[in-house]
Amino acid sequence: GDAIDGMSSAMPVHTVTVSAFYLDKYEVTKALWDEVRTWALSNGYAFDNAGAGTAVNHPVQTVSWYDVVKWLNARSEKEGRTPVYYTDQLQTTPYRTGQINVTNSAVKWTANGYRLPTEAEWEYAARGGTTTRFSTGDCISTDQANYNGNYPWTGCAAGQYRGGTTVVGSFAANPWGLYDMAGNVFEWTWDWYGSYSSSAVT
Repeated sequence: GDAIDGMSSAMPVHTVTVSAFYLDKYEVTKALWDEVRTWALSNGYAFDNAGAGTAVNHPVQTVSWYDVVKWLNARSEKEGRTPVYYTDQLQTTPYRTGQINVTNSAVKWTANGYRLPTEAEWEYAARGGTTTRFSTGDCISTDQANYNGNYPWTGCAAGQYRGGTTVVGSFAANPWGLYDMAGNVFEWTWDWYGSYSSSAVT
């Protein structure tokens, strides 16, 4: 959480310890989404949405959390990795179809397959070692990220509105080499909506 914007939904600030993890440096492109989805449809997977995108090198959009979790399992299997998400706590059947509210006990956290970052992992990665609102400081300009510049953060300068997504990696990476950690599209995490505890979490 943070106390930067005074939003009660981000409070209380609490300590979170995360293990080492990898994160793709780019958002998933429409081309990669389509490649994996095509393989998946021929290998027992079903999705609710085909996914959209402005162009093949733009981020995929209009995909549900369920679609993304199944897609990550498909990408894992396609590359010979162990899937992360399963239909139950026995972790014997990879999640491939339907809308299942996968619980922590149905996640094989030690698998070498692809998974969503937790909210804490995503926030840690997005800040890139900084303690400010963005890795660029308390403001971010439309020269640094793609967002509607008609509505900047309070106290920040207005900018341009591009009216759609931009090519993945169009802007400078954050200090850790990760692109588009602010702007372009919303990104899914492994989390649910709820109140934070003040307790430390590992």
